Amino acid sequence: MPNLRAGALWLMMLLLLCGCAARKEFVAGRKWAPEALRADYRVFRAVLEDSHPGLYWFTPQDSMNAYFRQGYSMLQDSLTETRFRAVLSYVLAQVHCGHTTVRPSKTFARSVRGGISFPVNIKFWPDTALVTSSARDSALTRGCIITAIDGRPMNAIVDSLFRYLSADGWNRTHLYQTLSNRGGFGSAFIPVFGYKPRYHVSFIDSTGTPRSALVNLFLPARDSAGGSAPDRPRDRSREHRPSRRERKRLMREFNRSLRIDTAARTAYMDLATFTKGYGLRRFFRRSFRQLRKEGVPHLVIDLRSNGGGSVSNSNLLTKYIADKPFKIADTLYAVRRNSPLRDLQQHGFWNNLFLHFMTRRERDGNYHFRYFERHYFSPKKRWHYDGQVYVLTGGNTFSAATLFAGTVRGQSNVTVVGEETGGGAYGNNAWLIPDVTLPNTGVRFRLPLFRLVIDHTQAKGYGVQPEVYAGPTAPAIRGNRDFKLDVVKDLIRQRLDTSVRDAGARVK
Repeated sequence: MPNLRAGALWLMMLLLLCGCAARKEFVAGRKWAPEALRADYRVFRAVLEDSHPGLYWFTPQDSMNAYFRQGYSMLQDSLTETRFRAVLSYVLAQVHCGHTTVRPSKTFARSVRGGISFPVNIKFWPDTALVTSSARDSALTRGCIITAIDGRPMNAIVDSLFRYLSADGWNRTHLYQTLSNRGGFGSAFIPVFGYKPRYHVSFIDSTGTPRSALVNLFLPARDSAGGSAPDRPRDRSREHRPSRRERKRLMREFNRSLRIDTAARTAYMDLATFTKGYGLRRFFRRSFRQLRKEGVPHLVIDLRSNGGGSVSNSNLLTKYIADKPFKIADTLYAVRRNSPLRDLQQHGFWNNLFLHFMTRRERDGNYHFRYFERHYFSPKKRWHYDGQVYVLTGGNTFSAATLFAGTVRGQSNVTVVGEETGGGAYGNNAWLIPDVTLPNTGVRFRLPLFRLVIDHTQAKGYGVQPEVYAGPTAPAIRGNRDFKLDVVKDLIRQRLDTSVRDAGARVK
């Protein structure tokens, strides 16, 4: 009998544990009670008003208060996490800060694995939404121009989505690029317009014929651009699994590379990030040493996919290119130190420690990082590059990448080619950017702690402007051409032709 009672006790405990596990299982479609949502929203607003340095930079306080009230009024009923994030995104978009964005809760992110996405990739620019890739069995092929979804004109859809997207100031180039990024349109569209298994899409095919089709939504983790994965389990025994060292090497090569075209006398440096951990310091030293030894006269630095990262890395690249001393910031300050809400911040203790020791309160009441406001950095003497430099920029060129582009733009041997950068030329809110986790839903949002004025002489609210504009065109995308790089190659050929003619004239 004792053994039987013990066995029954263990069985009851097992059932209780299983029941707890079942209750804790996350359901993406779960709705949160309005009381929990409103409690999280009050924390959301309190944190922003307490610590965000640029909350009223582009939107006056009375207008921002009205947006806060409007967001709160949207929380009268139960909402899913996705719909709640849409409310928060709408409010944050009014701050006009590209670094202040909403992120899914960790539980949601693990459950959905990238979320539901539109089964086509679309390149957006003013008045155009052009398909760049799609599922194999889709009627939407590369080069089609989408004109409407469920009867809504694409211009109206894009304008609606822009009201939920964050950007530095009034930079629309960054907004178009955000929608164009892989999965970007679906991630923005579904929270605003809702999920449906199929959408009625009107489009113009590559022959100019108006057509329509029903398009499915799908989970990227289960489907791919080539169609659904087979039902039978994959035999992974023969698959090569790269080692940790190999994975690290591949990530480094993906994020930074240098190749030299000896025939064109041109080097191409691709930099997808300035984030630490990719060996950029050593990469820059080896690359510029190689360029000097081989005497390469033209260097293309591609920052189109560079969303920023470490200022020390972008600053280091600037030292290899700049022809005179330069400064990172006209002004760099935080509005709060010892925040009572710091426990909600990621690394809140360490952020506060940094603010305590690295900033000083000035007469304006803000906490200034005086070193970067006053210090001028000198160009490198060893391996400094003095040839012609072409910097490729676009809507994804952001944060620290914008710092580099803005500093070297206007230099006699530098030409910025492409589109306006996504990051602000005048300044942004950045430097330390912890996540803040809301206590009930677990939804996160990014909170920049410093306001950075890069160059007060620049137009406020816009990115670094290219000196040679190279925007997207339907023929270029249909032909799978790199239209920005084509423009750079034409500029290089023109310079080489001019050099040859000048050399011939001197001989005569």
